[in-house]
Amino acid sequence: MTTLAPRFSVPESEVISSVEPDGTLPVAPGVAALQTMIVNVVFVGEPGGPWVLVDAGMPYTAGKIEAAAGRRFGRGRPPEAIILTHAHFDHVGALQTLAEQWDVPVYAHRLELPYITGVSSYPPPDPTVGGGMMARLSPLFPRGPYNIGPRARPLPEDGSVPGLPDWHQVVTPGHSPGHVSFFRPSDRTLIVGDAFVTTKQESALAALTQAPRVNRPPAYFTQDWVSARNSVDRLFDLNPEVAVTGHGLPMRSDALNAGLARLVAHFEEEMPQSGRYVNAPAVFTAMGPAYVPPPVHDPFPRSVATVAITAGVAAIVAAAISRRGD
Repeated sequence: MTTLAPRFSVPESEVISSVEPDGTLPVAPGVAALQTMIVNVVFVGEPGGPWVLVDAGMPYTAGKIEAAAGRRFGRGRPPEAIILTHAHFDHVGALQTLAEQWDVPVYAHRLELPYITGVSSYPPPDPTVGGGMMARLSPLFPRGPYNIGPRARPLPEDGSVPGLPDWHQVVTPGHSPGHVSFFRPSDRTLIVGDAFVTTKQESALAALTQAPRVNRPPAYFTQDWVSARNSVDRLFDLNPEVAVTGHGLPMRSDALNAGLARLVAHFEEEMPQSGRYVNAPAVFTAMGPAYVPPPVHDPFPRSVATVAITAGVAAIVAAAISRRGD
């Protein structure tokens, strides 16, 4: 077992950083996270038994996900399904490859289906919010649409989770229109997606070092801040014992709930004070965006932005290469 070495700002015992021999982070019984560059995917199911994959990671990580699944559940044992918290590029980057290789259904909230069935792209991100390299890079990120065809299916309206009878959906929009988190009441295990994260994702340095802190959803892609606030409240009310988020290390116990309490109490201070989606949210239908606010003035000099983007791309590529053997 190896251990990642972030600079802890919360008790080390309450951040899950020890990597198992199969390459995963042990979150809870039958729940393990796999880091694919700057984002987590989640394996749900006991080793050797039936299982479900939650989210599908960064582009070009299908091989890493498939290899880890083979070590955990046995080679040639596909999941019962792939389930998405949402369809941003860093959560569906390997989706098409994995869905085709495994020949399994893919479930998402109905408001996320346009972005995985070729119908619509997401609205543009806002590089003026977040104050970090990842925010500045966001105009370069893919917005879709992806198209996985008839494998895409809506999550059940009754709140159940296909293949996971002990879990239920928690609808958590804001970061995306149909964002969903997943909760197991028996031990209060929470799979968050990006409704909140445990690092400052707007910062390339924090994203790469995984410095742990309960934080707002990644600002540059969040397009409805009132809904995002309500979603954080909803998750805090669940009193989770352990949470694995889309970005950052899994967190448990007092550190998790103290961090959530702080975020709930100070959400207005933590959210951007101005930005494209701060005063007026994007509006969505089942076919995609119905209204997108106009962009705001960006005071960041173009020449500085070019240097920042170049440096950011170099840092991300370097990190990806360094982790290729993980």
